[in-house]
Amino acid sequence: MTAGTLAVVVKGWPRLSETFIAQELVALQQAGLNFDIWSLRHPTDTKTHPLHDRLTAKVRYLPEYLRDEPRRVAQAMGMAVDLPGFDAAAAAYRADVARDDTPNRRRRWGQACVMAAELPADVAGIYAHFLHTPSSVARYASILRGLPWSFSAHAKDIWTSPEWELREKLSAASHGAAFGVTCTGFGAAHLKKLADDPARVDLVYHGLDLDRFPAPPSRELRAKDSPFRMMSVGRLVEKKGFDNLIDALALLPETLDWHWTHIGGGTLDAQMRARADAAGVNARITWRGACDQPEVIAQMRDSDLFVLPSRVAQDGDRDGLPNVLMESASQKLPILSTPVSAIPEFIKSGTNGMLSDDAPDALAMAMMQFADDPALGPAMADKAYARLSSEFTMAPGIARLSRRLTQMLNGAG
Repeated sequence: MTAGTLAVVVKGWPRLSETFIAQELVALQQAGLNFDIWSLRHPTDTKTHPLHDRLTAKVRYLPEYLRDEPRRVAQAMGMAVDLPGFDAAAAAYRADVARDDTPNRRRRWGQACVMAAELPADVAGIYAHFLHTPSSVARYASILRGLPWSFSAHAKDIWTSPEWELREKLSAASHGAAFGVTCTGFGAAHLKKLADDPARVDLVYHGLDLDRFPAPPSRELRAKDSPFRMMSVGRLVEKKGFDNLIDALALLPETLDWHWTHIGGGTLDAQMRARADAAGVNARITWRGACDQPEVIAQMRDSDLFVLPSRVAQDGDRDGLPNVLMESASQKLPILSTPVSAIPEFIKSGTNGMLSDDAPDALAMAMMQFADDPALGPAMADKAYARLSSEFTMAPGIARLSRRLTQMLNGAG
């Protein structure tokens, strides 16, 4: 039994692109953890996943922009002065803003004051998803209220945050987290090097709850001259590499009857469509936009190859271990990706999938290997499903995370 409620800080709720967070929170709820969700942003997606409907936790929205709720913010800041940790929190904020004097930093402080002022009395700890903005709000609020806090780090938040800020959040001397988890060995090794105590960082794979997914379909080998159906799921942003994939599609031979379906939104949507049009391949592409998980799974069951050409963006942003790779494996859909970040922690190239260089000619050559040998993909997909089932299910990670959160709430760190 825990000594109190957990406050979970997220960027936005609900979000279609963050199924892994919904999956985790539903599992923690089932494990008996009592928590509320504190969201920094209001939802922008018009759809939700069935997972979101299973969550019964109360959702509280902080002011997305401080100017939108001036009375609420002013009242909270007035109350914050009387909280036990105000002097320490204000000192931490002053030190941070001296190095990062931005509107976003000031918004983090304002949101933290609102959160600290409005936290119910039974809240015994704070847990933030993502190590950048949500963890800043969690850290300031935790100091104000004298509560422990923890985090879950993923990808962009690790690789685009300045080192001084990561060290600050990983050190007891600067009111850092009681502990943090991250979903890849690659990310965990990096954060452990920055922490005052490596034990402060724990590796917890997201894994997959296979009970939420249909059993993989019985796939018949496609005839070599039949249509070759490829798909991708991912936001249209630089690190996903879809510009290179479009260029690769343009290199496929005219004799191959291929089609590619893309699922996801993103800031580069118009640019990618224009690129496909300029390359003369738009007629063979279906742009589906944002889809809920049942729609994604249905598309996976109707495809021959999943392609995710991830790369490191110019600002350092990169994927961790994308859940869509494990979701593809759950449907025995063959996988073509790249050896970026933690992707090789799941995909062993040539065994349970293929990892290619992200250059267009290399991607085109890899796609043709699958198209030319209809037995290649299914053989790899069988092994990917076996590895998913034996090493990447959700239950072990949830048990570990639930235990650490419960210890934090009970004052054991």
